This record gives sequence, structure tokens and C-alpha cells, in this order.
Amino acid sequence: MTDQQIQGWYRAVLILFFASGLLTSSWLARLHDVAHGLNLTAGPMGVLLLAQTVGSFSAVSLSGVLVSRFGAQRCILFAYLLSVVGMCGLGLGVALSQVWIVALSLTGMGLGTAVSNVASNVQGVAVERALGRFVTPIMHGFFSIGTVVGAGIGALDTYLGVPFSIHMWYMAALILTLVLYALRLCFSENYGQDNTAMMAQVSAYRVKDAWRDKHTIFIGFFVLGMALAEGSANDWIALALTQEYGTTATIGSLGYFTFVAAMTTGRLAGTRLLNTYGRIPVLRVTCTLAMIGLIIFIFAPNAPTGFVGLVIWGLGASLGFPTGMSAASDDPIKSAVRVSVVSTIGYAAFLGGPPILGLLGEIFGIRHGLLGVLIFVAVSFAMTRYLEIYKKQEPIHVEILDR
Repeated sequence: MTDQQIQGWYRAVLILFFASGLLTSSWLARLHDVAHGLNLTAGPMGVLLLAQTVGSFSAVSLSGVLVSRFGAQRCILFAYLLSVVGMCGLGLGVALSQVWIVALSLTGMGLGTAVSNVASNVQGVAVERALGRFVTPIMHGFFSIGTVVGAGIGALDTYLGVPFSIHMWYMAALILTLVLYALRLCFSENYGQDNTAMMAQVSAYRVKDAWRDKHTIFIGFFVLGMALAEGSANDWIALALTQEYGTTATIGSLGYFTFVAAMTTGRLAGTRLLNTYGRIPVLRVTCTLAMIGLIIFIFAPNAPTGFVGLVIWGLGASLGFPTGMSAASDDPIKSAVRVSVVSTIGYAAFLGGPPILGLLGEIFGIRHGLLGVLIFVAVSFAMTRYLEIYKKQEPIHVEILDR
């Protein structure tokens, strides 16, 4: 494979992560239109949103099996087809004010998102091995850029009065176009398919084997804490600023933007540090920054000091999830299955974190409830020693498929 082909592959994977960010934010930015179109209050709307989360959580472990059997490219294509059909169904369901169509569509989007996330991460770490340097944080940075762009398009369409269904339909077309273009530039590792013994290893390593692998579970615990550090900010920063710091809703939104901007900056800039100093030293520093940022935000006497904490917190949380995915994929033979298991543990933070933190916030206040997140980040710090490249791999044969 030439350097030009590898660079094209790398750009294609960046497009895939960008498209994933677009898909995530394109409808969340207009969540009010969903609630209004279905005439749902906050409680029933929250239950409805669980359809996507449950769909994602139920599919993420299966994703590793699918990627191992059918390859990352085919799974990405299938997953995005399912997701864009779900997006179109979501627009139709809101237009017709049919809750069951929306629930079914969100479930399909959740299934598609889970499969595409695992498959895209497998492609991402394959590119990383081909390049010979860490690049997964940049890929996840492009996901963050996609969410910002998608949210901006959603806000603009809301301002212009574009109907929600039209918005979802043209965004679905845009996302599918990006994915189809990117897949033309992607490559597939054949794991040495001419080597029967190696292919037997790929087939023999199953999801239950990964769950019994202590090294994989320890990486999962690391990702759990860092995913909670990221997800808790998405859920609670705006409320903490408005309800406990006494700021306006605009300042609350600005606080969330500040955190996301800091995290995106950390992902784009932190890759050089990973390549210079290695995973473990850099991740120990970022975990420490996340803990310091959380402490400042929790105990700050005023909002400006709290914003300082948000910047440090965002920088500290930036590299955890993508680097954890990279660590789970060090062994290309076990990559797909191990990524699916680590992703499942990470999804547990996104699924179980909000209600648990909500309960803690109800009892102790939102900011003090975040002390629970601080504990999990400390656990992540302790798990960093398991993220070394535990087994040096021989270069694997890479061939062009589905071009």
C-alpha cells in the first residue's frame, strides 16, 4: 500500500467520524420540534428517547461479532443505511404525529449507531497501525466537529422555519452521500486470509472470551470513568450553571459550549503528545486534569471560576475514550470483539450515568453529585497502566476490497 493510499484511507475515516457527529446532532438540535410535533411533555419524551439508547446498548456487543464475520466496511454501510432510514422515519413520524413510528425509528437509529461506532473504530485503529502513529483522538475530534456543524445547521433551519421532516430527510441524504464517498477510499484488513491458522484465531475469539479477558475489562473500566466524565458534562453542566450558580440559560449553554470546545481542542492537539510521550504518561496527566477541573467546578465560589474548571475538565476528558478504543484494538485479530466489549462498558456510563447522577443531584445538589464522577475518573487513572501496547504485532497484510 502506498503512502498516498494510506492518507486517502485516513481522510475517509475522518469523514466517517464527521458523518457520525452530524447524525448525532442533526435531530438533537431540534428536539423541541419532536416534542412539539408529538405533543409530549418532558416525562413521556424522556421515556421515548430511551428507545435509541436501548437500541444502541442491545446492539453494541453483537457489533463485534458482525464486524469480525462480515468486515468493517460492510457493517458501516449496513449501519448507516439503517440509521438514515431511521432518520427519514423520524421525520415522517413527527410529521404524522405518530409516536410509534418515532419510537421504531429511534430504535433503528440506535442499532445503526452502535454498529457503525464499533466498525468505524475498528477502521480507525487499522489506519492508525498503517500510519504507525496515534491518530484516533483526531478522529474523535472530527466527530465533535460534526456535532457542532450538525447543531449549527439545526439551529439555522429552526431560525429559517424549515420543517423538521424536510430537515431530517435532506440531512439523511447528506450523511449517506458522505459515507458512500468515504467507503470508496477505505481499505479492509484481511487478517491474513491466506493463513488458515490466523483466520481460525479470528473466528475462535468470541465475545464471551473478551469478557473473560482481564486486560480487556480493565481497559473497559478506564473507558467507563472517562465516558462518565464526558457524558455527565453533556447532561448536567447547563443545569448546574443555571440552578446552582444562578446564571441565565444563555450562560448555561455557553458553559456546555466551553466544555465541548475544550474537549475538541484537546483531541486535536493531544495527538502529538501521545506520539511523543506514549499513552500512559499522557493519560495520567489528562486524568489528573479531569479530576482538577471537576474539583474546581464542584467547589468554585462563582461562575467565572467554574468556567475555568470547565476548560480544565474538558481538556482532561478529551483523550480518554478514543485512546481506550485504540488500546482495545492493539491486537488486530481480537480488535472487533474487544472494541465491542469496551464500547458496551462505555455505553453503560452513558445509559446508567444520567439517572444515577440525577438521584445524587436530588439528594446532594447537582455539583456535589458530580463527586461520584470524580471517583470514577480516579479509577480510570488507576487503570491507565493497562493501556500499554501489550503485544507487539507483526505487520498484517492489507488489501483493497469493495473499491
